[in-house]
Amino acid sequence: MEYMPVTESMFLMVETRDQPMHVGGLQLFIPRDGQTADDLAQEFYQRLVAAKDSVTETFLKHPASPANLVGYAAWQHDDDFDFHYHVRRIVLPRPGEVKDLLRYVSLNHGALLDRSRPMWEVHVIEGLSDGRLAVYTKIHHSVVDGVSALGLLQRMLSTDPDDRSGTAFWDPALKRRRRRTEEPRKGLLSKVTDTLGGVAKTAEEVIGMAPAAAKVAVNGLTKRDFVAPMQQAPRTALNVSIGSARRFAAQDWPTDRLRAAAKRHGVTVNDVIVAMSSGALRKYLQLLDALPDDSLTAMVPVSLHTESDTSNNAVTAVIVRLATDVAAPQDRLKEIQASTTEAKTVVRGLTPLQQLALGAANIWPLALATIPGFVRLTPHAFNVIISSVPGGDRPLYWNGARLDGCYPASIAMDGQAMNITITSVGGKTSFGIIGARAQLPHLQRMLDYLEESLTELEKIAPLAESA
Repeated sequence: MEYMPVTESMFLMVETRDQPMHVGGLQLFIPRDGQTADDLAQEFYQRLVAAKDSVTETFLKHPASPANLVGYAAWQHDDDFDFHYHVRRIVLPRPGEVKDLLRYVSLNHGALLDRSRPMWEVHVIEGLSDGRLAVYTKIHHSVVDGVSALGLLQRMLSTDPDDRSGTAFWDPALKRRRRRTEEPRKGLLSKVTDTLGGVAKTAEEVIGMAPAAAKVAVNGLTKRDFVAPMQQAPRTALNVSIGSARRFAAQDWPTDRLRAAAKRHGVTVNDVIVAMSSGALRKYLQLLDALPDDSLTAMVPVSLHTESDTSNNAVTAVIVRLATDVAAPQDRLKEIQASTTEAKTVVRGLTPLQQLALGAANIWPLALATIPGFVRLTPHAFNVIISSVPGGDRPLYWNGARLDGCYPASIAMDGQAMNITITSVGGKTSFGIIGARAQLPHLQRMLDYLEESLTELEKIAPLAESA
C-alpha cells in the first residue's frame, strides 16, 4: 500500500453522488493526410491496447479498502485490472454534430468513477460528421490536478508531424523519456541533506504563519481591491444545491487574439480571460434575471508547480473581484486588473507553505459542501471557480494526427453550480464550462457571451487612455 496525502484524500472525502470529483478533457484530432477518422480511431485504440501491460503506477492505484474512520489514508495498486472497462470505443449517433459530442460528454461527466478500480477512463469517440476524432478522458482529482493532466496529454503528443511513436498517456516510457532531459538523480547523501533542510524550512515557515495571517488580514482591511479569506460573496443562481446531471459547453479562440487584447490594454492574458468570463457571467445572469447588485467573486487556482515537477497536486487559490456590477466593459476590466494584481502581490509575499495556507483559507467552504443544509444556511466565500492552465503555442500531433481542440471538463460542486476552466494549447485558448444541468438552463449561451465580451475588449478604448 501507498500513503495517501491529505491533499489527495480530501477529494475523496468530499465526493458524493451529486458531486463527482473527477477532472476530464475533450480532445479533437484531425487525421493525417490519407487517413480517415475510422482509421485514426483504430490506430489510437490499438496503441492503447498495446500499452495495457505497461501502465505507470499512478494509473494502477485506487483507494485501499476499508477506509479508516477519518477518511482515506492509503492507495492500493491493481496490477490486473479490466483494461476494456477503462478504455472504450464509442460511435456517436447520426448526424454526428458537435452538439451530439457535447451531449455525450455531458452525460458521462456526471457519472462517478468506480473506487474499486483504478480511477480513470478513456473514451475514443468516432462518428463526427466533420471527419475529426474525439477523445474524452476523465481522471479523479485525487490522482492528478489540472496542471498534471495537461502535462500528461502533452507528453503523449509531439511537435513533429512525422513522429509515429505515439502511445498512451500512462506509458512509463514517456516518463523515462522525460527524465533523460532533466537533472541527474541525486545520491543518498544529497537526498538526506535536502530532507533535513526541508524540515528546517517547514518549521521556519510554520513559525511565520501568524505574521503572514496578520499581513493578509491587514491587506483585506486596507486595500479595496484585495479580497481576503472569509469575505462574503453575494448569493446568486450559481450558488445553490445541485444534482448529479451536468451540461458541458466548449469553444476555443485564437490565443493571439487574446494576446492582442491584453497588449491593447496593458494587462495580462489571464486578466483578459477573467474579463471575458466576467462579461459572460454578467450577461448570463441577466438572461436568468438573477444578476446581483454586488460584484461576483471568483476563486482562481494558482499553480505552485516548478518546471521540474508537474506530477502532483500543487496549487493554492486566490479570490478576485469580477466587477459584474459594473456596466462599462472598460471600467470592469480596470477593476479586474486591480483585483488580480493585489491578489498576486499578496501571494508573492508569502512562503510556499504560507501560500498553501492562504489557499486553504480561501477554499474552506468546499470542504463543508457535503454537510446537509450547508449551502442554504451559510455565506459563500466566492461565486464561481475560474481556472486557467497554460500550455504551448506550437501545433501538437499524435502519430501525425493534429490536435485541433483541447477542452477541459472540470468539477461542479454543491453551492458551486458552474466551473469555468481554460487551457491554452497549440495556439488556441479553449474554454470548457461545466454546469449543473437542472439549475443552470441555456448554459451554451455562455459561449456566445464570451465572444461578445472579447469583442467588447477589442473595441473599447485602451485602459491607458482612461487613466
